[in-house]
Amino acid sequence: MKADEIRGLGNEELRKQLEEARRELFNLRFRLSTRQLVNHREVCRVRKNIARILTVMRERELAGG
Repeated sequence: MKADEIRGLGNEELRKQLEEARRELFNLRFRLSTRQLVNHREVCRVRKNIARILTVMRERELAGG
């Protein structure tokens, strides 16, 4: 998901996306440790997505204050 797409989401949707991404990261790490993960780059992709979501949430927090 691109940063522009993330900025278009509402606050509640951002929280939901963040929760889903963290759950996905947990599952990917579990699969990586049990050697069931085919594409290890998925972990990096999800981590960057989490960082993008947190950045947009922080931008909104600072803009509102």
